Amino acid sequence: MAPANQQFMPDEDLAYTVLCDLKRTTREYATAAMESVCPAVRQQFTQLLNMTLQMQGELYTAMQSNNMYNASSPTLRQDIDKNLKNYQDTQMKTQQFVQQVKQNAPQAWQQQAQQMNQPQMQQH
Repeated sequence: MAPANQQFMPDEDLAYTVLCDLKRTTREYATAAMESVCPAVRQQFTQLLNMTLQMQGELYTAMQSNNMYNASSPTLRQDIDKNLKNYQDTQMKTQQFVQQVKQNAPQAWQQQAQQMNQPQMQQH
């Protein structure tokens, strides 16, 4: 048996392992929330995602303050702004597309239903 004062693994390794698990869990909760058809289930996964993101942020902050996590080199503000603008543009285009599909879908369905209900002309 190991002595009582001996750790299973160094704190830095343990914290990094937990951080990796939290990152993985956030991806899984995000996927589950996106794929949920039931609004109640979707809301539950969204709540779990938000709680996990909060835990991940707190652990990252603690690790960084204890010099256990070296963040990558600082990113230029203009790079961040450029990427944010691209994501916002994509989000706007996606929302417009969804609205267009919602507006056009009933018309397309009606046209398809009318075509199916019309008697087919037979060629002789």
